[in-house]
Amino acid sequence: MSPMVETIAFVFGLVGLGYAAGWTGLLRPQVGDALTDFVIVAALPALLFRTMIGMDFAGAAPWAMWAAYFCAIPPVWLAGHLVATRLFGREVAAGVVAGVAASFSNLLLLGLPFIQGVFGRPGVEILSLLLAIHLPIMMAASIVMFEWVRRGEGKASAPLRVLRDFLRNLFLNPLIVGILAGLAWRASGLAMPAMGARFVDAFAGIAGTVALFAMGLGLRKFGISGNVKPALALALLKVVLMPALVLATVLIAGLPPLVAMVIVVAASMPTGVNPYLIASRFGTGQVLASNTMTISTLLAAATTGFWLAVAQSVFG
Repeated sequence: MSPMVETIAFVFGLVGLGYAAGWTGLLRPQVGDALTDFVIVAALPALLFRTMIGMDFAGAAPWAMWAAYFCAIPPVWLAGHLVATRLFGREVAAGVVAGVAASFSNLLLLGLPFIQGVFGRPGVEILSLLLAIHLPIMMAASIVMFEWVRRGEGKASAPLRVLRDFLRNLFLNPLIVGILAGLAWRASGLAMPAMGARFVDAFAGIAGTVALFAMGLGLRKFGISGNVKPALALALLKVVLMPALVLATVLIAGLPPLVAMVIVVAASMPTGVNPYLIASRFGTGQVLASNTMTISTLLAAATTGFWLAVAQSVFG
């Protein structure tokens, strides 16, 4: 078995083990919620903190990388919106959910462990630069779009309240805290104490395994219930159109090979859980978002390997 195939099998195998544990009743759905909370609050922030401390910013070309990735999101978002509203006749608010579901990559629970397994620490450093702005930008775009829809319905919230809630949620997010804390420690020039490094390494070292297993349990909890055809269409946009557009923008931007490969693979990740959380907050499209997440993850078990092979062929 080639290293690439072995890594893909291992990563999605851990997701499958988590799903099987939930499907057989070995673990209850609440365990998946608890593991996900642990990963997001403790393990992944520790991994991001450690990564930021030792990151080499010089070779990552963040502005060009950010531009290459985020230039692909608007057309995919628009395609998802149109699929939901024009092709399947859903309301405009559900179209917003569809747009974000088609373009919001699971860079956290699946992307970080996968990139770490394929590209090692240099790949995690590059992905961390993307993660640092991915969540804020996608959340802000979702809020703006929903407020635009609400304004058309005469239900818009006060702008200052929306901004306040957004900033509070952003800077209380453990992942953002981990990134900012790592940057602050790096800027201080202080050496990490040996005991502190052991604590950080202990949490960071289990982040990937626990994240993937928890994701599998979560998929069992969400399942697939109705809205299958629109969710399948959105999932195909996520795992086919999104990485194809990022591949094109990466070639235009002329990014370094490792950076190019990492963000193409990142774009090929399936839909994350955040679109479901956004849909739940605004009270529409929850089933559509959860089905898109589940179906795109099933598809990604095959398509992610394809895009990884394409990226290595083009840039390797």
